[in-house]
Amino acid sequence: MEISCPCCEAKLKVDIVTQAVITFEEKKKAPPIEDFAKAVQNLKGEAARREEAFQKSFDATRNQSTVLSKKFDELLKQAKADPQKGPPKKPFEFD
Repeated sequence: MEISCPCCEAKLKVDIVTQAVITFEEKKKAPPIEDFAKAVQNLKGEAARREEAFQKSFDATRNQSTVLSKKFDELLKQAKADPQKGPPKKPFEFD
């Protein structure tokens, strides 16, 4: 009788009468790197993608103070335009 191992997917041939394993055949594994040149090319591409992501993050951080200043100025202008509105009421002020 032939049995397949659920763990490693090896094939075992077992004798029913003696209940002993007669043969054992491991599953064929693919080589870790089939094409070395292709693997090197993928690594070079990864470096470019990492550099691009870093540059985007760096630019966003560098421009963050300018963006925050512009947002603050705009909100200050809105607050000066409508002084009646004022800050929102606190929960204990409603009573």
